[in-house]
Amino acid sequence: MRNIIVTGGSRGIGLGIVRKLATSGFQVIAISRTRGTGLDTVIKDAAEEGVGRVSYFQQDLGDIEALSDAARELRRQFGPIYGVVNNAGIGMSGLLCNMHATDIERLTRLNIISPLVFTKHLLRSMLAARAGRIVNISSIVAVTGYQGISAYSATKSAMLGFTRSLAREVGSVGITVNAILPGFVETEMTLDMDDASKRKIAHRSALGRLTTIDDVANTVDYLVSDQAHGITGSLMVVDAGATA
Repeated sequence: MRNIIVTGGSRGIGLGIVRKLATSGFQVIAISRTRGTGLDTVIKDAAEEGVGRVSYFQQDLGDIEALSDAARELRRQFGPIYGVVNNAGIGMSGLLCNMHATDIERLTRLNIISPLVFTKHLLRSMLAARAGRIVNISSIVAVTGYQGISAYSATKSAMLGFTRSLAREVGSVGITVNAILPGFVETEMTLDMDDASKRKIAHRSALGRLTTIDDVANTVDYLVSDQAHGITGSLMVVDAGATA
């Protein structure tokens, strides 16, 4: 059973990805600072269904210095790592001119530095096996922008360059690297968006709705599958047609 790590896997999009990958037969390791009842339910369901498995690994991904030891412990507990879904991140709204420097630094640490460093350490297992899958969860605002989230958009744009360059670095040994750019999803990260704004986004989408967690999870499931072995360096927009 192949091991797939999902960061930020205890809630929202991450939890949806964990659930989907378990139903596809992976051993999924959900990483987050706190576990949560939603993940407990997914762990229980996976055990009862008997197709894939779900485990929890507690780690503060903002603690950059601890990521090397975390990667080593993951390999010790679970064996070779086949893939990683870099989903963990924080959203923070506010005009840049009013944003405190410490908030910008926090965004950068968790949304950029953490996935780069963690992927670096997890790559060693994939390089040894000459196979692997890396999926980076970015955002549609990385290319479209959106008022009041310039710092957040900048961090998500960074993941696009990371995806394309790393795809070229590791492609020759059978590792694929892709990014997913979700549209606005109904999660904790959109709680401060009013209903009128959500309706406006849904109205201008080709499908007439917001992006769903399942939309994103299903795309991740495809990208880590054997069917996607010929796709790398791709930036896949999953936004219900908002940018069509």
